[in-house]
Amino acid sequence: MKGNLVPKPIQYPISYPQGNDDWDLSVYNRNGQRILDIEVKPKLNTSPDWAAQFRRNILAHGTFYKAPYFLMVFLDRFYLWTGADAQSDQSQPTYSIDARPILQSYYEKAGITAKQISRQSLELIIESWLLPVMHSDKFPVEIDESQQWLVDSGLYEAIAGGKFDYEVVV
Repeated sequence: MKGNLVPKPIQYPISYPQGNDDWDLSVYNRNGQRILDIEVKPKLNTSPDWAAQFRRNILAHGTFYKAPYFLMVFLDRFYLWTGADAQSDQSQPTYSIDARPILQSYYEKAGITAKQISRQSLELIIESWLLPVMHSDKFPVEIDESQQWLVDSGLYEAIAGGKFDYEVVV
């Protein structure tokens, strides 16, 4: 029966939220573990230092759940914190990504420019972009070059088969 071994899914440490948990979007992996938190801001021309300081300011105002990945989304840049960097309040982003090749087609389909988009619309665009990644049957080697950071960071595999956590507003 050695030939019929099934690989074990990747397990990530689970820490449960204590206190505030107001990230704009969260993704759970196929095992139900929270794997990615996303903060979305419709702002242009940010730097890694500015994003790190903004993240520190957010974290200073409450106790937040710390997923293994944290993505800060701006209109033209993504900043991704991974592993130990995602757990640290004082770290710089692990990855700084030009978001324009990823987001431009969504702006064009909506007939708007990045400067015209609202936070809620940007959240919907991020969901629209990530859902096919989460449910892709493509191998990571077939991914578009502008998204290679998803593979390099391990995020592609971590969110594969995952789902968004939607907050129900009544």
